[in-house]
Order: sequence, then C-alpha cells, then structure tokens
Amino acid sequence: MNERILRVLEYHKIIDQLSAQAATTLGKALVSQVKPSTDAKEVIELQKETDEAAQVVRLNAAAPFGGIADIRASIKRSVIGGVLTTEECLDVAGTIYGGRQLKSFVENLEEERPILEGLAERITPLRELEREIKSCIDDHGHVMDSASQKLRSIRSSIRTLESRVRDHLDNYTKTKGNMLSDAIVTIRNNRYVLPVKQEHRGSIGGIVHDQSASGQTLFMEPRAVVDLNNQLQESKGKEIQEIERILRDLSDQIAGQEAFLQENVEVLAKMDFMFARAKLGQTMRAAMPKINERGFIKLEQARHPLIPEDEVVPNDVEIGGNYTAMVITGPNTGGKTVTLKMVGLSILMAQSGLQIPALDGCEIAVFDQVFADIGDEQSIEQNLSTFSSHMTNIVEILKRVDHKTFVMFDELGAGTDPQEGAALAMSILDDVIARGARVIATTHYPELKAYGYNREHVINASVEFDIDTLKPTYRLLTGVPGRSNAFEISRRLGLDESVISQAKSQVGVESNKVETMIASLEKSQLDAQKDYQEAHENLLESEELLRDLEKQWKKLEDQQEALYKKAEEKADKALQKAREEAEEIVEEIRSMKTNTQLKEHEWIEARKMLEEARPDLSAKRGDNKEKPSETGASKELRPGDEIKLLTANQKGTVLEKISDKEYLVQVGIMKVKVKRQNLQALGKQEKQQTERQVATIKGSGFHVKTELDLRGERFEDALAQLEKYVDDALLAGYSKVSIIHGKGTGALRKGVQDFAKQHPSIVSARPGGSGEGGSGVTVIEFR
Repeated sequence: MNERILRVLEYHKIIDQLSAQAATTLGKALVSQVKPSTDAKEVIELQKETDEAAQVVRLNAAAPFGGIADIRASIKRSVIGGVLTTEECLDVAGTIYGGRQLKSFVENLEEERPILEGLAERITPLRELEREIKSCIDDHGHVMDSASQKLRSIRSSIRTLESRVRDHLDNYTKTKGNMLSDAIVTIRNNRYVLPVKQEHRGSIGGIVHDQSASGQTLFMEPRAVVDLNNQLQESKGKEIQEIERILRDLSDQIAGQEAFLQENVEVLAKMDFMFARAKLGQTMRAAMPKINERGFIKLEQARHPLIPEDEVVPNDVEIGGNYTAMVITGPNTGGKTVTLKMVGLSILMAQSGLQIPALDGCEIAVFDQVFADIGDEQSIEQNLSTFSSHMTNIVEILKRVDHKTFVMFDELGAGTDPQEGAALAMSILDDVIARGARVIATTHYPELKAYGYNREHVINASVEFDIDTLKPTYRLLTGVPGRSNAFEISRRLGLDESVISQAKSQVGVESNKVETMIASLEKSQLDAQKDYQEAHENLLESEELLRDLEKQWKKLEDQQEALYKKAEEKADKALQKAREEAEEIVEEIRSMKTNTQLKEHEWIEARKMLEEARPDLSAKRGDNKEKPSETGASKELRPGDEIKLLTANQKGTVLEKISDKEYLVQVGIMKVKVKRQNLQALGKQEKQQTERQVATIKGSGFHVKTELDLRGERFEDALAQLEKYVDDALLAGYSKVSIIHGKGTGALRKGVQDFAKQHPSIVSARPGGSGEGGSGVTVIEFR
C-alpha cells in the first residue's frame, strides 16, 4: 500500500486515535508499525483477534495492563553484561507482575476466548525473579538493607558514624555558636561541616571545603571529626560497591531469563494491540466486517470515522456485486468527496484489523492496491495546471491497475474543456472497468449521468440536495444520477421568472427529458426508502412484541409449574403424614395381637392403596401425555383389545364391534354396549402393568423369587425389604422362602429371626442346611 494513498485518506489520524487507546509503550510501538495487510488470511485473523477483544470490552471487563513497561533494551543490556539500574530492575519486576495479572484475567473470563487464552498460555509467571527483585529494591528504587547481610552491616556502621559526627558538631553549635554564621550542621563534598565566620577561622581550626558568595562564611570540617568523616566516606564507598554487586547479581538473573522475558513482552504487546483496536471500535461504534477476496464491498449506514458522530450522515454503499463501478454526481459541498474517502478509509481500516464505523453485516474486500486521485494537487514548482496534475496522477494509476485494485477518482476529467473532459472521463472509466478493478468516481459532467445506463457494470448515484433549504443533505442516493438544480435555486433566491423561462427555452429538449427523468427517479427512490423505513420500524415493533409475548408466556408457564410443584409438595406432606399415622396404627394393632382376625392379603392391599394414593400432577402438566395414535378416540378398536371404560373408571376387554360408534365390551362379569367416545384404548405400558397386577392377584409367582438377598444392606433398610418381600411371597402362594443375610456380626440374622417370631403368618424360621447356605441363610416357612 503506497504512502501517498495513506496520506490522502488521512490514515495517520486513525492510527493516532488507535495509539491513544493503547495502555502500554509496547502496544503503542506496535500501533506505530501497523499498515494495511494485503493477505486475506492475515486480515481475517486480525479481525478475529479484534472481535474477541471487543467481546471482552463489551462486558465492561477492563484488561489489567498496569506496571507493564518496554524492557527489551534492559534485557539486551543485561545479556551483554551490563549492570541495570534499580529503576530498570523495577520495570522488569513490574512487567512480570503485569503479565501474571493479565494471564489470570484471561483465565478467569466466563466464556471461552481461544485467541486470548492461547496468548495467555505463553506468558511465564517468573515469580522467583520478581520476588528476588522486590526483596532487594523498594517501590522508590532504593536498595533495601535486607538485600544482603553485608549491606545491612555497612549501613548500620554508616548510621553509627553519622551519629558520632553529628554529636561532635552539635557540641560546637552549642559551645561556640557565636563563632558560627548559623547554628546548623551542613554537608559539603559529602562531608559534614560547620558554617564558620571568616574572623573565627583560626579559633575553630580544620579543613575549609567551601565558602559563601560574600566570603564571610567558611564551611569548615573541624579537626576533631576529620577521622570520623574519613571512616564515614570509606563505609559509604563500601555501600556503593555492595549495591553494585547486588544489582549485578540481579542483572545476571534477568539475563538468565532472557527467552521467557522476551516472549512475555511480545505477548503483552500483542494483547495490548488487540485491546486497543477493540476499544477504538467501541469508541466509533464500529462493527467487524466480513472479509472476502471477490472485490465485493457492502457498507450499511457507514460513517466517515474522522467526522464527529453528531455531524456525520451515515450512508449505504455497495459495489462489486452486480456492478463494479459507481459514478456519483451532485453539487459541490454535497458530500461526494466525503463518501469517496469514507469508502477508501473503511477498506484501509479493515485491512489493518480495525472494525469499521457501520452496522453489523458489512462486508469488505481485500485489495492489493488502493489508488486515489482526490483534490487539487497541482504543483507550482513543476508548473503544472490542475488538469495536468490530475492527469499525471491518473497516468501513474493506470499503469498499476488490475482486478485486485480499488480506485477513487474525484472530479474525473475536471480542469479542461467540458466536452473533452467528459469524453476522457468515460474512456478512463471504461479502461479501469475492463481491467476488473473496483472504481468510484465523482463528476460534474452531465454526459456522465447517462453513462451508468449505457454500461453493464456501472451504476449511477448522487448526493441529495434540499431545494427548500438550499442545503445539501449529504445522503447518497444509489441508482439515481444527480440533476441540475440551477433553475430551482435561482427561483428560490429571487431571480425573475421571465429570466428563468428564457433560460429554460435555451436548454435542449433532451436535457429537459433527462432532468425530468432524474427528478422522477429521485422521487420514486425517496418514496421507496420511506416505505422501507416504515416497514423496518413495523418489523422491529413486531419483533419486540413477539419477545414480550414469549417472555410473558414463559412467566406464566413458570408460575404454573411452581403452583403444580407446590400442590405436589403439599400432597406429599399430607400423604406422608397419613402413611406415618397408618403405620403407627398397624404397629399398635399388631402389638395388641388383634391382627390375627384380619387376613394377610387385606393388610397388603391396604398398604398398596396407601402407596398409590399419591396424586400424579405431572400427568396434568402434560409430562406423560399419551399419543392420540395409541390411546385417542380416533383409534379403531378390535376384539380382544384392552380398554378403559371412562364413565366407570374400570378396565375391560372389547368383545365385538357393533358399529363405528358402538362396541360390546366386558367389564368384570358384565357385558355392556358402550359408545366409542366413552372408551379409551390402553397403551402398551398400561396394558402390561394391568397384566402384572392381574397375575399378582391370581397368585402367579413368576415375578417373585423364592429367596431374598439382604447382604450389604443397612439394618433398617434390610428389615423394610424383608417385610415387603414376605407380603409378596404370601400373595404368590409360596410355602417357604430363603432369606440370605450372611454370617457377619450376626446382627442381621438375629433381626430376621426376631421378625419371623412376631409375624403371624410365619410358622418357623430355621438356619439353612448344608445345601441351603448354612448359618448365612434363614429358611422361613408359612402357614
């Protein structure tokens, strides 16, 4: 992509906005290098990265980039043996910490973000190196006493010596204050001194390190503290050496982690670049374009990104499908050039991985070259006219145009004789279109208004002009060429009607026809757009109403479900209470030994009735709806079919079909004629259940085994199973059964035997014989 087109379309202003969104110097460095890519795969990948970061930004999740710095120069210096400063070491630690925070941020995102997660995996925490730096240097860049034992000792010595020196000098300020210019202790040449008056120099004695501007004050180091100051300077020298050793050691450790640090820096820069593109898209209310290589461009309500949102007029532009060229006509300052630049800038932004300020659903092609001839670029130095300057530029463009090129011509053919200029403009457009390029051109020439109607791949467009206000609306009307508004504007400005009529009479008939046709097309398109807008608004209202209805319906269903659940829970509680009371009554009767007068099957049937008393509310909710084809009234019944007589709530069998609406059925011992609407065919599952119940009542024992295995069961559960099993075995008509309880501790065996002693229908309970399982089995015999 040539630099001239980037300058003409003001691409650098977009990059400046992008740089402002970057949070780190690393991200800003990447932004400064960005250029539109001509590789479609790379562009698609860039758009995916931006969209993934934009999804995070839309959730108001701020990615943490605090503390991250560009440490690449410091890393390089440490590798070649340089000693880093405390600030550089802190930058390394801060970048390690920032990388770890960003890694944690990505890992804790609720939804999957494959690109960000892949980058986060490449970040190495390097906690040990960060901890080592932080243990040696504080947040202000000061090497702490704890950095080494030797440094701690040296600084302790320095503090002691400083205290001794100050004590000596304080004594001077107290005893010989009249000889001093000021009763203070100060420092000159890194040594503690006193401000002595010139006339008392000999009385104090010592070394003069400096004097005041007037010469009246001498800064002297008394002889009594010279040795102490020397010792102090020596200790400070040792301190500097120890600090340098510590920093060298840290620098060596940083150099040892060069590969990981460089990888971290690269990843952090890319992630910052991704989020900068996403945040710029959010600022512009931009959308991710779909990328293609077919030369197809579709922009819906696209806006020029450099015009304030409250001033810009959105427009729809489509090119590269049914037509490859668009010719825009209309008045000056009507927005033709803005539209031209908006399309070109959208292409450059999309190919740079940026989202474009338009609605969702927009589509952009990837071009190898974008060319533009926009504005008056005549060169005084080259002594070129406006026309010559344009033609020089166009000649260069035509040398490089091919099917993967997008071209923009502003005022094509302007600056020369109108007739020749129009002919030249049409010839240039024909040449560019023949090479397969996509082209948008603006012009004033009336001859080009009919150009789109005479070329298969060309469409006319115009910028709208409001006659009432005498101002452009900046709206692009596709499919309609611009018409001259000279007569209307003149009339609105007060030109005499006779002059206007005279002028109209001098305009050719064909021109009048063209103007009339254009006016008709404009009106038709405006009406169509108005109808479309109304229809679109109605559609949005309908969709909103549908969503509200669905929400209300869901709310009603939830309320109904809650009521059913509440009723079911209430029924469960009532039934549980009844079951507990019934069990208490049964136990009380058995303990009174009055139950011998009742038949055992009556106990069993009473308990089963209690178990089946729970209401099945799920059937009312439609959870177990029967299929009409199986149980509905429409199914034809045949002799032998199992049915349910709805009027009596009894099951029976079809004996004979009397007519389509009447059947002869047997219910119990009765044979009755019943209308079809009062019969319900039993489903397969219900029929099998009925057969099992009948088999049980008849005493068929095919579904009850002659032994019960209680091994591994809890004591209470085992006795509950035993009680039910004995009831079932009695119904099945067994004379004896085997209860397998194992040997174990003997507690379960004793529980089985105690149960057998108390049960009125059990005659005996003995241990199993040698072939029956021994003491691990109890054989129960019934009456």
